[in-house]
Amino acid sequence: MKSEHLYNYILGIADNSLILGQRLGELCGHGPSLETDIAGTNISLDLIGQTRSYYQYAAKISGENKTEDDIAFLRLERHYKNVLLVEQPNTHFGYVIGRQYLFDVFHLLLLKELQSSKDETLAAIAKKGIKEVSYHKRFSGDWVKRLGDGTPQSAAKMQEAIHDLWPYTQELFDMTDADTAMALEGIGVDVSKLKKAYYKEVTDLFELATLEVPQSTYFSRGGKKGVHSEHMGYLLADLQYMQRTYPNMQW
Repeated sequence: MKSEHLYNYILGIADNSLILGQRLGELCGHGPSLETDIAGTNISLDLIGQTRSYYQYAAKISGENKTEDDIAFLRLERHYKNVLLVEQPNTHFGYVIGRQYLFDVFHLLLLKELQSSKDETLAAIAKKGIKEVSYHKRFSGDWVKRLGDGTPQSAAKMQEAIHDLWPYTQELFDMTDADTAMALEGIGVDVSKLKKAYYKEVTDLFELATLEVPQSTYFSRGGKKGVHSEHMGYLLADLQYMQRTYPNMQW
């Protein structure tokens, strides 16, 4: 393989978008309003479109005659490198929005740094994705404020979601071996340096939304190393169904 670290680095970014895109796709036709339903579906399409670009590049450098579909659909659960946050279920609309916002803030910070990568392909994907992810963050952030500063019920639901999802945020800034190697080469981003800006932006918006910032001292980790929550297996059962049921099928 041309670069195992580069390959794993790409998967680390792409898998987040794939799994979150799959989660949002589950909601197609089930949004609380037509406008919100369409917006969520479009965000899912954006994320899966970005994923395709990453996987095509990963397949190209793998040296193993892989395709983007092989990478997306034919890996075992332990081989996916997404953070635990994005695989959490669509418990209710507050969870959907909370999960989206907590990821969007990080995602945009990451892409703004990645656009300066020495790797021209990664830089190009990042530049293209910034406009899309800027919209994602504006959409989810607006909804956090609406729900948090809305009715007593909407505020309680939003606070519940933030409380439950907060322990998954620290993993966003963990550095894997691939992350460290690529950052040292000027190809990847040292995500640990994004942590301060991330939490400031998130807590500022929570203040506007009249939401309490969780004071949790325990944080869940493992997704970046392939150790996932119980939800991941069920998600992959849906995601991989066609490819597992009809091996080597041609579209």
